[in-house]
Amino acid sequence: MIRITQKTDFDAVMGAGIYASTAHFALHIKTPATHNRIGAVVPKRWAKRAVTRNTIKRQIYALAAHRQWHPTTSDAVVRLRKTFDTQLFPSATSLALKSAVRTELQQLFDKAQHTP
Repeated sequence: MIRITQKTDFDAVMGAGIYASTAHFALHIKTPATHNRIGAVVPKRWAKRAVTRNTIKRQIYALAAHRQWHPTTSDAVVRLRKTFDTQLFPSATSLALKSAVRTELQQLFDKAQHTP
């Protein structure tokens, strides 16, 4: 899986609009593309601690490497849109947070597969 690294590429994909969404994440997809590429946007606004942002990004990239989110070659960006409740997940890298993130990302990619 190739990662999107350039700001212009992120802007182009996010300009295509939201393809699928869950309570905390939005998936933007732009087609056609030359390769399947993935990007992750986890703003400080929604994840204050760097360790939390990095944990969420790692979950996004790990799951995207093993899942097909669109039937054709495309660029995709997964964006965090809402904070995870710190009362439920006090530790930045707890197993509970990782599990919640992975479950929601699986739901996001499942929705993307079934969206026409």
